[in-house]
Amino acid sequence: MLLTIAAAVLVLGVLIFVHELGHFMAAKAVGVGVPRFSLGLGPVSPIRWRRGETEYVLSWVPFGGYVKMATAEEPEEGGLAALEGGDSEEQFPPGKLFENKPLWARIVVIVAGVTMNAVFAWLIYTMLAATYGKIEDPTTTIAQVDTAGLPEAARALASTPFGSRVVRINGDTMSSWDDITGAILDPRSAELRFDFAPPAPPVVTVPIPGANSEDRIRVAAALHRMWEARIAMVAPGRPAEKAGLQPQDLVVGANGDTVRYWEEFVRAIEGRAGDTVVLAVRRGDTVLHLPVVPAAEETSDPVTGKRVVGRIGVGQGLQPRRVRYGPLAAVAEGGRQTAEDAGKVWFAVKGLVTGQVSARELGGPILIGQLSGQFVRVGLDAFLRFIAFFSVNLAILNLLPVPVLDGGHLVFLIAEGIRRKPLSVKLRLRLSQFGMALLIAVMLLALTNDVRRWFGE
Repeated sequence: MLLTIAAAVLVLGVLIFVHELGHFMAAKAVGVGVPRFSLGLGPVSPIRWRRGETEYVLSWVPFGGYVKMATAEEPEEGGLAALEGGDSEEQFPPGKLFENKPLWARIVVIVAGVTMNAVFAWLIYTMLAATYGKIEDPTTTIAQVDTAGLPEAARALASTPFGSRVVRINGDTMSSWDDITGAILDPRSAELRFDFAPPAPPVVTVPIPGANSEDRIRVAAALHRMWEARIAMVAPGRPAEKAGLQPQDLVVGANGDTVRYWEEFVRAIEGRAGDTVVLAVRRGDTVLHLPVVPAAEETSDPVTGKRVVGRIGVGQGLQPRRVRYGPLAAVAEGGRQTAEDAGKVWFAVKGLVTGQVSARELGGPILIGQLSGQFVRVGLDAFLRFIAFFSVNLAILNLLPVPVLDGGHLVFLIAEGIRRKPLSVKLRLRLSQFGMALLIAVMLLALTNDVRRWFGE
């Protein structure tokens, strides 16, 4: 729980800081006065300090942040000013007031936050491509389909023969299991069209739209990849070594049942902790029958939690494929992943507005905390990718034309450019109050969804 909370605070804190830093840097660049830079909303906490004209503070409401711009209009905006800790005492000359700057300068300040979030995601993806590269599972062959887990609309996959190789999904060539999973979970596709290599049926169509994420996840989970049950490593002093297993042994049976691929071998071992399992092993041209007693070990999984399983101390033979990127290729890969994330987020937002995506898919602070905790347990690479994706998410959501969001302020400025004069303060206040009410309603809905997920509804 503490790790989950710490991960959530880190994710939200970093991304809010990055977003507000964009506004702050742009304001300073065009000469707008900034009386306050805050992480958090509402009343200001005792953690505060001043440097130059700007007061840097932590505020009590942890969801959000703001850069308070110097403006003569601020006192007229009534209760909304409370979100930014009330009025500031700092006085600025007319030349440093936000409303007195050219239209282009004000637009730059408004869009700088979302731009910073997008650039931040691009930098993370570029760094990961340059340092980690990309590790892929080169498998494109399906060993078995878990028919019990398939949604009804995907029943056509139930008859997929053992060892069927996926050539394409929705016209895109599949070169790894990562490609297969990504194509299945792509929310932008209207259906799934599998092209298989012979002797499998050449084409199988699954009419599940990408907006139905729950069924798409079930499809991905039902497909078991074809990993040969060949042993690559035997740990010293573990049950496998004591039983006489050696590297390059191919497990073909367990307690009289045929073992065709690695997952079947793992299931045969994990469920028999403390019991004797007789393994049929092919070594060269000989088949040996070796009894082994799996040791009981506690394992922790981000999804299922802690459980006791059988282990014998062997490693699987398939080697993952690492894709390396040079400097320029890493920059291009970072841009590609950022653009792909933006497309997925925009598709989800559009689906919510049009009703193609259920409002129950919305998540709030509890879901963010849960996901942050899960990804930090998986590893640094996965955690950084989650931060990058969430940064793109914040950028797209902030661009929505809702008053109080950056997109709403941008609409005000565009309207000013068309009318050649700003909207009245009174109209902006009313629209902002409406936008705040809408935002609160959405946040309450997201929080309700979080509570439902927490209790498994």
